[in-house]
Amino acid sequence: MKSFKYVVQDEVGLHARPAGLLVKEAGKSASSITIESKGKTADAKRLLAVMGLGVKKGDAITVTVEGSDEEAAAAALEAFCKANL
Repeated sequence: MKSFKYVVQDEVGLHARPAGLLVKEAGKSASSITIESKGKTADAKRLLAVMGLGVKKGDAITVTVEGSDEEAAAAALEAFCKANL
């Protein structure tokens, strides 16, 4: 299991566009990926679940990857977060 924390920098938080891109990125992995924020957890491969977290600018998220390609998936998602969120 690999996990990392990230503080969202996007002015409007994790809204539809970046959430959609995040779900698309997570979908490339065979591993199970979850996002946790403010005590709530969501499957990173489900758009409505990710948007339901209500992540705003300055909120910390914890991304957890567990599965056969967790090393590569965690690295890719961390790079994605730094570039897009």
